[in-house]
Amino acid sequence: MTTIILQNARLIDGTGADPVTDAVLVIEDDKITYAGAADGAPKAADGAVTVDVGGNTVTPGFFDCHVHLSLPGTKGSPIMDAMVPPSYRYFELLDRLKVTVEAGITTVRDLMGTDVGVRDAVKHSLMPGPRLLVADKMFSQTGGHADFHIPSHINGTPLVGGLLVDSVDEARHHVRALLRDGIDVVKVASSGGVTSPSDDPDWLGARTEIVAALVEEAQNYGGRKVAAHAIGYAGIKAAVQGGVHSIEHGYALDDDLRQEMVGRGQYLVPTLIETLKPDTATPQAVAKSTKWHALAHESIQASAEAGIKIAVGTDAGLVPDHGDTLGELGCLVKFAGMTPMQAIVAGTKTSAELCGVDETLGTLEAGKIADVVVVKGDPTADIDSLKDHDNILLVLKEGKAMGNRGGYAL
Repeated sequence: MTTIILQNARLIDGTGADPVTDAVLVIEDDKITYAGAADGAPKAADGAVTVDVGGNTVTPGFFDCHVHLSLPGTKGSPIMDAMVPPSYRYFELLDRLKVTVEAGITTVRDLMGTDVGVRDAVKHSLMPGPRLLVADKMFSQTGGHADFHIPSHINGTPLVGGLLVDSVDEARHHVRALLRDGIDVVKVASSGGVTSPSDDPDWLGARTEIVAALVEEAQNYGGRKVAAHAIGYAGIKAAVQGGVHSIEHGYALDDDLRQEMVGRGQYLVPTLIETLKPDTATPQAVAKSTKWHALAHESIQASAEAGIKIAVGTDAGLVPDHGDTLGELGCLVKFAGMTPMQAIVAGTKTSAELCGVDETLGTLEAGKIADVVVVKGDPTADIDSLKDHDNILLVLKEGKAMGNRGGYAL
C-alpha cells in the first residue's frame, strides 16, 4: 500500500465548509482516508510519503462539465480538421488532455466529438488525462445547431460530431445505437446556436417531444442523463419541459422557467468564460455572439438567486482553450454574484452531483477517490489566481501525480 500525507495545508474540502488551516490529507493508494485538522490526524504509517505543501491550499479535483476535446480552441481552426486523416485528430487529443488535467481538472464531460474509445484509453492509462464522460454525438434537427452543411455543399456535420434527426422515431433509433455503444450522457440541441451557420439561438431546435423521447430512452438504458444545448427561450422551454438533466448555456431563461428548473431539480451549466470574447468560428458567429454573450452576463445572477443548481462548464475547444476551465470560477463570482467558496463548490461538489459521481468524487472526505489539487495561496481571497496554471502546484488523480509544478517529492 502506498500512503501519501499532505501536511501544512489549508484545506478546502468542496462541501462549502470553512477552510481548515494547518490541515492534513491522508491518501492510501487511490482513496482518501483522512481530511481535516492536523491535531486529529492519524499517526503516520511506516513508509508513508510525507509532503509539506507549505501552507498552500488543498482542494478536490475540479470538473469541467462542458468540453469539446475534438475542437482546437484558439490553437487552430475546425476547418483544418477536414484536411487531415481521422487518425491524426486522435493524436491532437494528447496535448489537450494533458494540459487540461495539469490545470487541475480531473473530470470532464465531453458533450460532442469524443467517443468511448478515447474515454477508455484514458481510463486504462494508455494516455494521461482527466476522467472522461462522453456524449460522442450531438442530436440536432436538419438546419439546426449541429447541421454544418455549408453553401459550397460540403457537409461538415460528421466532422463536428453532429447527428441529424427530424422525428421522434429517428431520435429513438439513433440514441439507442449510441447508448448501446456505451456513451455516458446524451446531448441534444433544443435551440439554435452561435457557432452554427444556418440557424439562430432564438430558433427552436429539437421539439419537446423529441427531447422527451431522448430522455426516456436514456433513462431506460441505465439511467443515463440528457444535456441540452439551449440558448434562446423556445429551446430552453422545450428542454426544461422535455425533462433534461442539465441546460447548457441557458442565457434566455425567464423567472417562470427558472422556477420550473428548480422544481424539477435541473442543473444549469452557464459556460460564462466563453462569453468574454467573440465566437469567431464562423462570420455569422461573430455577429451573433455579441448579442448573446451580453445576455448571458445579464441573466446568470437571476438564475443563481432563483436557486438553480449551477455547475461548471466552459465549452473548452470552441471559444476557450483547453485548460482554461478555472477561469470560469471567477466569472461565477463576477457575473453570478457567487462568493469564491460558492464558485469552488460549483466546480467540485455540484459538478460531481451533475455528473452522477458525487458518491466517490467532488469533495475531500474519507472513503472518496483521491482526486486532489494543491493550489498556491488562498483562492477564496483571489479566485482569479486559479486560472493561472503556474498556481496549480500539484494534481493527483486517483492518488497518482498528473502534474507537479510545485516540485513536491512524491
